[in-house]
Amino acid sequence: MNQNNRFRKRLDGKVAIVTGATGGIGEATAKLFLDEGASVMLVGRSAEKLKATRERLAVENNLAEFVADAADEEGTAAAVAATIDAFGGVDILMANAGTEGKFAPIESLTMSGFESVFRTNVLGVWLAMKYCVEPMKKRGSGSIIAISSIAGMIGFPTMAPYIASKHAVFGLVKTAALELAASGIRVNAIGPGPIDNRMMRSLESQFSPEDTAAGHELIVSKVPMGRYGTNEEVANLALFLAGDESTFCTGGIHMIDGGFIAI
Repeated sequence: MNQNNRFRKRLDGKVAIVTGATGGIGEATAKLFLDEGASVMLVGRSAEKLKATRERLAVENNLAEFVADAADEEGTAAAVAATIDAFGGVDILMANAGTEGKFAPIESLTMSGFESVFRTNVLGVWLAMKYCVEPMKKRGSGSIIAISSIAGMIGFPTMAPYIASKHAVFGLVKTAALELAASGIRVNAIGPGPIDNRMMRSLESQFSPEDTAAGHELIVSKVPMGRYGTNEEVANLALFLAGDESTFCTGGIHMIDGGFIAI
């Protein structure tokens, strides 16, 4: 074995953008990418939360942050431009920004509520992809990873905006994978099931407002492995898709759900 390869980290020399970087999955992914040698641009809509995330990561070099709403085209374009200015290019996009929205039956949904979910979950993913394509083409390769969900594979009562948005993310991924394959850019989706973070606290309270513990038990009962996943487990899957071990993987949705959709 080549001694240089023996000590080489899996993302040495790579530049990654992580949107939704202040959320549980975003922060865990940023940490793992940094640990594996990447330079990382954290993107989020709250300067205060970005500052706190950067302090927890406790990295002096190869880390920057940029304030932008996922659905803001000018902000997203500027975030990508800032990444290129800081680190010289873009190799990896983790399009992670997302929102669950408010749950309600179809007839009770509001236009503003539906649009809000789609702006973040669908337009946000598309815009991040849009502005990363050219920098990746200049590098001759790239890996785009979008967070879909088990919601991108199933239906569920009262969750129409979220369910529809995550189906749309997978549609974007499949289309982009076909368009970009000849440019050496791989495009994949991750489909998390219940993951132990803020979003699941929201889902628990929306499913069972009077008893969140009951909401937790209801969700866990649907998971064959009998537990929530962790942010770090999702980050490990993102690392695989970002790195050279997955060079023949594109256009897929890679589930990490404890068997949820196997039922």
